[in-house]
Amino acid sequence: MPRYNPKEVEPKWRDAWDAADVFRAENASEKPKYYVLEMFPYPSGRLHVGHARNYTMGDVVARFKRARGFNVLHPMGWDAFGLPAENAAAERGVDPAAWTRDNIGHMRGELKRLGLSLDWSRELATCDPGYYGQQQAWFLKLWRRGLVYRKEGLVNWDPVDMTVLANEQVIDGRGWRSDAVVERKKLTQWFLRITDYADELLEGLKRLERWPDKVKLMQENWIGKSKGLRLTFPPAGDPPPGFEGGVSVYTTRPDTLYGASFVALSPDHPLTELLAAEDPRVAAFVEESRKGGTSEADIETAEKLGYDTGLSVEHPFDPAWRLPVWIANFILMDYGTGAIFGCPAHDQRDLDFARKYDLPVTPVVLPPDADPAVFSVGDEAYVGPGMIYNSRFLDGLEIEAAKAAAIEKAESLSLGEGATVYRLRDWGIARQRGWGCPIPLVHCDACGLVPVLEDQLPVVLPEGMDFSRPGNALERHPTWKHVKCPKCKWPATRETDTMDTFVDSSWYFIRFTDPWITTAPTDRKVADAWMPVDQYIGGIEHAILHLLYSRFFTRAMRKTGHVGLDEPFAGLFTQGMVVHETYRRADGEWATPADIKIETQGDVRRATLISTGEPIEIGPIEKMSKSKKNTVDPDDIIKEYGADVARWFMLSDSPPERDVEWTERGVQGAWRFMQRLWRLVGESAEIAQSAPADRPSQFTPAATTLRKATHYALSRVTDDIEKLHFNVCVAHIYEFANRISTIIGEIEDPEGAVPALGPDFHWAMREAVNVLVQLFHPMMPHLAEECWAALGHDTLVAEASWPQVERDLLIENTLTLPVQINGKKRADVTVARDAGAGEIEAAVLALEAVQKVLDGKVPKKVIVVPQRIVNVVA
Repeated sequence: MPRYNPKEVEPKWRDAWDAADVFRAENASEKPKYYVLEMFPYPSGRLHVGHARNYTMGDVVARFKRARGFNVLHPMGWDAFGLPAENAAAERGVDPAAWTRDNIGHMRGELKRLGLSLDWSRELATCDPGYYGQQQAWFLKLWRRGLVYRKEGLVNWDPVDMTVLANEQVIDGRGWRSDAVVERKKLTQWFLRITDYADELLEGLKRLERWPDKVKLMQENWIGKSKGLRLTFPPAGDPPPGFEGGVSVYTTRPDTLYGASFVALSPDHPLTELLAAEDPRVAAFVEESRKGGTSEADIETAEKLGYDTGLSVEHPFDPAWRLPVWIANFILMDYGTGAIFGCPAHDQRDLDFARKYDLPVTPVVLPPDADPAVFSVGDEAYVGPGMIYNSRFLDGLEIEAAKAAAIEKAESLSLGEGATVYRLRDWGIARQRGWGCPIPLVHCDACGLVPVLEDQLPVVLPEGMDFSRPGNALERHPTWKHVKCPKCKWPATRETDTMDTFVDSSWYFIRFTDPWITTAPTDRKVADAWMPVDQYIGGIEHAILHLLYSRFFTRAMRKTGHVGLDEPFAGLFTQGMVVHETYRRADGEWATPADIKIETQGDVRRATLISTGEPIEIGPIEKMSKSKKNTVDPDDIIKEYGADVARWFMLSDSPPERDVEWTERGVQGAWRFMQRLWRLVGESAEIAQSAPADRPSQFTPAATTLRKATHYALSRVTDDIEKLHFNVCVAHIYEFANRISTIIGEIEDPEGAVPALGPDFHWAMREAVNVLVQLFHPMMPHLAEECWAALGHDTLVAEASWPQVERDLLIENTLTLPVQINGKKRADVTVARDAGAGEIEAAVLALEAVQKVLDGKVPKKVIVVPQRIVNVVA
């Protein structure tokens, strides 16, 4: 057959799929449903191979399930709002809407060239008024049900992008996009009451059997349910105004109260604010503490700093014991009470703080087998199990018993009570930027906050926003924010904050079930029929933000009557990243892989710049990133090798949950195998063309051998696609192709001609090559269509049913058993699976290795362990 040319073939079959509308999902179908979805992309303008790997995995599942008889929903959309569009508008002087639309058009073309079996009729973009208008309508339902509220709160403020950031958007104290040092700032903000669902979200994790344990653990830790003691330390001496009630703390370790050496307040604690109002030194310390993010991770890694207020409190169990009150920068105001007691011996942050300021360190938990007379704590706090000591009435108790006894004591003294607290905080969703979904509320001096009337939705973004300066373009738009109050009709002002883009992405998967509905966010009946998503695919980096928010939103949409379930994703798969070597020029600038020529001599690899021949340093293998220019554009690969080669390589080189290294050598290997498959199908077709239409009633041993290989491969690939073991499927297909090649080679004569064979063998070959094409169709769909046509089919393989495994062919008729002589293995024997002990013994005694050891003698005993082993005692 001529050499396979993907440049000619691939566009032809994509046109054929479009013409037949093969991938459209039906909202009314008698077939069982299957919903497969990859996390939708931000339309940056270019796909990278990480995107391509993600979508190819989902596409394999979609094509496989469609062939298995499912009504498959496999849609695509765009997470289109956000700062990159605003930054582009500022840098290029373009309209963010036009920039976004251009990028969507380009990326849509890239996705189509990958041959993805997507239902493009359901395409949506979060910047479409039809989408965000329904989001606004739903937001108002949440507002009326009390799940949305507005209050002053401490936020992460990005001074460059001039917007609020969620804790998760602060990386090492810097804004995730601007890289600016984040400040803590008090602003009036909009919040969603995700904490109302803390227990539900925690309990729901137990039912997510097809989620990675790692993701469930990350969410469990983020929700952070803990049981402990809320306790008051009474004031000592003559407290200043505001301190009369002492300091209330929440602790999960009441068993360590006798190890206390200080009490500390958050810089944002109300008592701290009272002191700051009177003392400029306190105010200066507070201001310095607010330089940095508010997330626990940021505070955990920051240097522990404190300010001694000069005040003291009484130990709740001993009024004569005084503890100093400090202000400390590592205490979060929004966890517990915003104050702690410090037990340095058994908490690393407290220990670091105590060592810095020379505060006492008293161990009160004795490790197993430790000597209480000599045990001490150095630079590492002891946080393991043990027995309580140095703790008066708690001495001798194990940790959990001591916790219970301490809580009982505090309650008896009316100084505290047992309590349950969560790390999870309500979700601040307001962002001070113009390219986002407007919050549909109006500020009226007379009426207060007033929702926009339903018939006035969507609140559409205005044209002509000025993005040339940092800050909120909506706020400074000359006319947009000035409206009449929906209630009293007097002049009022629109809310100019927009919603966090994570709101947009927290329900798009439900909107895909019916993106055409204009009267509500969802059609409840249709949504319930399609949901949950059966298989969701995306990066582990979304374990907290997107996945937790989506679980919350689904529950909130259940409350507002838009959907009837709790969990949005029945199965979750987190794929690994695509990594690549880095290349650096002598001046320190990074170079892209496309500009590099690699030459190998023995074990030595050298890189040069193609344009100049300049030597290039080959750097480490790292995650593909624009900053280091080690990215590969899928379009470049498609132009040179075709989409199927890119797809095959990304599926074959590594388990899908692990990182895959993109190499030119690996891509060329995929190209060679694609050509080999094309030739093999041609060779097989020559034999198969003589096959009878009807299945033969009997098969010769040669035909049976081929059929066994066929159904073995079919069984393994079927099982492993179900398990998402794509690289293992690829290995099975390699093995099956090799087996067919070997069988063809065995029947050819020296001149390469195929001798006349029975019709049963021709039929078995037709079955084998048809199955082969169907097995690699989900991975290399264009090649599969061309092969399918070459085999004489007048239908699309994309519409063909998955072949059925004949289980009888998976049962081997023979059995190979190890043979031991006097306890040592000497040989193997192959016998019929149903052979009796006498037949097996005869076959063993006929083995050359056995006869050599026996040397003509009769064995003392032959022990046959059925289907396991044969022992010969000489």
